[in-house]
Amino acid sequence: MQYSGSGLSRRRLLASAAALPILAATADGRSLSGAVPWSPFAGAPPRPVNPLGWYFFTPVEAATVEAIVDRLIPTDSLSPGGKDCGCAIYIDRQLAGSFGQADRLYTKGPFRTGLATQGYQGDLTPAGRYRAGLQALNDHTNAVHKKDFRALTPEQQDEVLAGLDGGKITLKLKPGFSTKEFFEMVLQNTMEGFFADPLYGGNKNMAGWKLIGFPGARYDYRDHIDKHNVPYPKGPVSIYGMEG
Repeated sequence: MQYSGSGLSRRRLLASAAALPILAATADGRSLSGAVPWSPFAGAPPRPVNPLGWYFFTPVEAATVEAIVDRLIPTDSLSPGGKDCGCAIYIDRQLAGSFGQADRLYTKGPFRTGLATQGYQGDLTPAGRYRAGLQALNDHTNAVHKKDFRALTPEQQDEVLAGLDGGKITLKLKPGFSTKEFFEMVLQNTMEGFFADPLYGGNKNMAGWKLIGFPGARYDYRDHIDKHNVPYPKGPVSIYGMEG
């Protein structure tokens, strides 16, 4: 990440990525009724997303998100920027699917103020939070700079993002959904898009994996297990066997 004064850096980005939660199924897959849920092809691998077009974002929202991810992960000698790595495509596809609609979350009231570690406590879905946050962001930049966020200079964009992160800017959002929560959500999803398997739309050409030396979904590492502190010599491989 490029902007200064916010305590954020590419080093923090990489360190944070290692702490992304890993989703796991229950031990035996049984429901509360004791029955074993089953459906044909349930164990099939995920399908690669279509990288063309936008499924959720409007053109203005898409351009705004592309501008944001390009400042959170700017192009430099280490890797392409967030836009070229497909981070915005990844976020769009997630919001267009079950994540965006909070299909697996309870979103009914009553709502109470939770701890910072408990995340958002309200009835807005992730899709709803993105839509409201992006609109509020552009409303703010139009009020201050007379331009949408996407039309600002890189320096101005960095200043706005630092303000969102550091509390100097407060967007007009629905009570219970804070500016900080909006920024952290976009940052989290940008990191996911940079490091997820390319089949989900991000990590184009496995740029994120190459940056940190992650070998991806290779089947066998036994010939390298005992070679401590030695870089892995082979490039990354995606779930579908594509090599980077």
